[in-house]
Amino acid sequence: MKLTDLNRDGGIGANSLFLQLGELNILIDCGLHPKKVGRAATPDLKPLRGVTLDLIIITHCHLDHIGSLPVVMREHPNTPVIMTTSSRMLIERMLHNSANVMLRQKEDENIPDYPLFTHEEIDRCAKRITGLNFGQVKHFRSAKDDLEIVLRPAGHVAGAAGVELHHKHRAIFITGDVLFENQRTLPGAKFPSGHFDTLITETTRGVTERIPGKERANEFARLITSINDTIQRGGSFLIPVFALGRMQEVLSVIHDARKFGRLVECPIFASGLGMDLADYFDEICRKTQHIQFNRGIIKELKIKPTPRKMIAGEDPQQNALYIISSGMMVAKTPSYTLASGLLGNARNTIGFVGYCDPETPGGQLLAAKPGEQFLFEAANVRVKIKARIERFELSGHADREELLEFAVQTGARSIVLTHGDPDARAWFAAQLALQAPKSKVLDPVPLKTYQV
Repeated sequence: MKLTDLNRDGGIGANSLFLQLGELNILIDCGLHPKKVGRAATPDLKPLRGVTLDLIIITHCHLDHIGSLPVVMREHPNTPVIMTTSSRMLIERMLHNSANVMLRQKEDENIPDYPLFTHEEIDRCAKRITGLNFGQVKHFRSAKDDLEIVLRPAGHVAGAAGVELHHKHRAIFITGDVLFENQRTLPGAKFPSGHFDTLITETTRGVTERIPGKERANEFARLITSINDTIQRGGSFLIPVFALGRMQEVLSVIHDARKFGRLVECPIFASGLGMDLADYFDEICRKTQHIQFNRGIIKELKIKPTPRKMIAGEDPQQNALYIISSGMMVAKTPSYTLASGLLGNARNTIGFVGYCDPETPGGQLLAAKPGEQFLFEAANVRVKIKARIERFELSGHADREELLEFAVQTGARSIVLTHGDPDARAWFAAQLALQAPKSKVLDPVPLKTYQV
């Protein structure tokens, strides 16, 4: 098998892997880098030029894995795309939202490359996308070769899959983004145990040591306690969330806390893509039983739409709970604008519930210290940090120890490290050298082709 990482910068970004298995050319994911704009945000698709791309497999619907899918489908107009049934129900909504965002960015920031694709193009592409049930064996045949594909539940987010490939006498497993722990809305990953010839594994939390007592249930209990404390002292609590997955889980937990009298009375504001996706989660729950979510909780919580015209640097002083995106507090998003107003008041709290890239505003705020000046550059607002900044260990990615254990037990001849910063990959490489000394460990350089 030949493998090429098309993510221009490595790390976590425009995730996309090009696999050549015998006579078959397969693309795994085609994402968009959240910190870049224009063509620089896409994978480098030059290695696919002049190649007959036989199949595209999507692991899940976060934009760092699907955000450039219409681009590669345009360049390869006959290539079919497969993903799980749940992802198939979500992907068009995610891509249409991305097209809307790019249109706004083109106008606001004068980005000539945007939009990378249109709403009409998404509609045309959709006809080539097929959803598969978890565990369903799919035989894919080209003119010269054939492949067996099975998608396995990966936790992480609704529809997320690990990809099991069988080609001739070779077995390959790609974890995608994975979480083994059960979430409130979604069961944990169920991966096959035993041998694979090649394992391609994510490494997101390679620098994050497992902390005793930080189990998910404990962290959600701590979150509710912190919300109560903030509201009771007259402040507001902001939870920056990812629209797909984390918002729906947080809403479910908030609903349970309110239902059982553990959450103080306060206004709750939420809006945007995450609220729209609640409808899709409700449908997925009814049609696939893959997740647990009922849209009725939004009505029971009496959730109000977030004010449309929040002013940067201004505290709305609503003594309220805000559950809004983006999860990393990316510039010009609602959570970024609201945080610029809340940060300067000691009564308020900003609580992060997911991964924050260190270079994003959310990651920079987590690294800052109380009393320091913090610059919201895109809003031209500088604030002295007075609000409490908290982090809750509620990642959608597996602990490094769990991933390492899974990798070792596969007995894979080759283990390929993906989706992780350099330090994270280095931890996995060092541990695998100790615990799986017979495995060849590969940390691929972007755009370099390897024989695996």
